[in-house]
Amino acid sequence: MLAAEWSTSELWLIGVVVLLVLAAGALSLAETALTRMSRSKAQAMVDNGVRGGVKVLDVVEHLERDLNGLFLAGVIVQTSQAALVGIVASDHFGTGGALAAVVIDVCVVFVVAVAGPKTWALQHPERAAAATAGSVRIVGRLLRHLARVLIGATNVILPGKGLKQGPFVTEEELIALAGEAAEAGGIEATERDLIESIIEFGDTIAREIMVPRTDMITFAEDFLIAACVEIAILNGLSRFPVYRENIDDIVGIVYAKDLMRAERDGDERRTVAMLMRAPHFVPETKKVSELLREMQTRKTHIAVVVDEYGGTAGLVTLEDLLEELVGEINDEFDNDELLVETLPNGDVVVGDASINVDDLNSDFDMKLPGGDWDSLGGLVFSALGRVPEVGDVVEVEGYRLVVEEVDGRRVGQVRIITVEPADDSSDDEGDGK
Repeated sequence: MLAAEWSTSELWLIGVVVLLVLAAGALSLAETALTRMSRSKAQAMVDNGVRGGVKVLDVVEHLERDLNGLFLAGVIVQTSQAALVGIVASDHFGTGGALAAVVIDVCVVFVVAVAGPKTWALQHPERAAAATAGSVRIVGRLLRHLARVLIGATNVILPGKGLKQGPFVTEEELIALAGEAAEAGGIEATERDLIESIIEFGDTIAREIMVPRTDMITFAEDFLIAACVEIAILNGLSRFPVYRENIDDIVGIVYAKDLMRAERDGDERRTVAMLMRAPHFVPETKKVSELLREMQTRKTHIAVVVDEYGGTAGLVTLEDLLEELVGEINDEFDNDELLVETLPNGDVVVGDASINVDDLNSDFDMKLPGGDWDSLGGLVFSALGRVPEVGDVVEVEGYRLVVEEVDGRRVGQVRIITVEPADDSSDDEGDGK
């Protein structure tokens, strides 16, 4: 009988191979479960009293400590079982049998030790993590020092020292995950948009959201309080910068409530200088995430933005910062006129060219180019190289921008026409000989 031809040592080696394949499956299960487990999920397991949750949290918080040992263990197990399969098959079946055994071994290992465990871990991440966290900690401690030695050898061969902590999730991956969660119904579309806004919020600078100096409503310090009250009521604003010589010389901020209180107290013939508060200046390159915390700390709702030469570039309010996160916040004084309108023929008419190019791209699925400009008007100015006039046409990749309104030197309304790429196939055919 064929079974009788197997020696005791060969049967023992086959038994070891089976155990090593199962061990490889367990290591694959642990690797997938723990690398896909976030710290928040692990903490939730602990808070919910899940058995093994504490061990899972410990491993997730110290992946750099245990993960390399886990990887090394997987290499040892896979290499050892493959070598034993080759030895047994070669002794028993010869060279041809050994090659066949290797092919069979690859198929079995892929199903039993790779695809099967990893799939189950993805389907049951918490159960898989809880079941393997304790073993991972043991394996990590046993092989930690050997793994460090081997990583040191790797650093000699390859430049760089690697990362001491990880793995890390990039902003792009977070946005993609939010999109997938919204498509799967895990979160609402509005929640996905808020997540994207929060991530982009950290990369936005004050210049991109400020009210430009040309749109600022300001008072000279010698303006009478009565006149300032009229201007405040007319514009529906609550805070105004105050200048001395010109708008580049901002010396204070005055509140509409202070103006009205002073007028009620009979001080309407006095100058606004008596009511000024100290202004808060910020550079135009300041990150808005930092500016928001700064304004919260200082308990101020307005900041004057200055350029690199110290001149006034614009101003930023707390409302501007919040609108970057939650979208436009309109009140009874805001103009409800539609600033951007999509026409039936596909053209997009922008009523105010001061709109940010990035906002146009994200809100209307466009791909307008970026550069040294922030606004659509800045793009037109840069492309023309002069002050635009009504009827000017700017060609950018994929779009034609037509200037329809100009207010002085300022671009007002712009029509954006999508230009289909030219089809060169007919030209190519005509060039054939």
